[in-house]
Amino acid sequence: MIFAGVLAGGIGSRMGNYTIPKQFLLINDRPIIAHVIDKFIVHNYIDYVITGVNPDWYRYMLDIKEKYYKGVDKLVIVPGGSDRNSTINSIVEQTKKMSGSPDDILVTHDAVRPFITLKMISENIDAAIKYGVCDTVIPATDTIVYSENKEYITDIPLRSNTYQGQTPQSFKVKLFEEVYSSMTDDELKIVTDACKMFMLKGHKVHLVEGNVSNIKITYPYDYKIAQIMMENLQDDMFTV
Repeated sequence: MIFAGVLAGGIGSRMGNYTIPKQFLLINDRPIIAHVIDKFIVHNYIDYVITGVNPDWYRYMLDIKEKYYKGVDKLVIVPGGSDRNSTINSIVEQTKKMSGSPDDILVTHDAVRPFITLKMISENIDAAIKYGVCDTVIPATDTIVYSENKEYITDIPLRSNTYQGQTPQSFKVKLFEEVYSSMTDDELKIVTDACKMFMLKGHKVHLVEGNVSNIKITYPYDYKIAQIMMENLQDDMFTV
């Protein structure tokens, strides 16, 4: 089976004075997370969409499902973990209850990236099947400056070799299980990115081309930009 995992465990601490997590804010009278779920629901290759949500907002997410997806068996809600990778692991545990096949694929995506396209989803699925694990990226347009002490420049990598990471991040479920179970507690505290975890354990992560429109809503400014983008949304956002 091919599963989508929507990561909604965050509480939106960088969004300022909003009283609800950013994934539940409205754009065009619809929660941001619903715009994300919509893309996976309509994709022909996705068997189930599993949303991992902060336990404190679990019932709120159930209300969203009742309002926008009543009768849609393809959508499943599970409590998330204490961080990103543990939320992915909660979703993985749910896939095992529903399938458990060694060929299962999981496409994980941020609940606050509502402009994902069907094309990105399809290419992630193809890459995960072929390579085992992949990450969605775009070429860096600005020079990347690296600092180890946050005070002085340590390195300036060659821009042509640098990319900005987005999501989806996709992989074979069994491979994630193997890697996650091999991580020490100290490693899990430090490594917050699934693809970084795969790299630490010696796996090559294939690159999939993203899109500059696939923005992550993190700050109030991003939210304003997303509202403008959604108003001018073109049909090609749903192009496979």
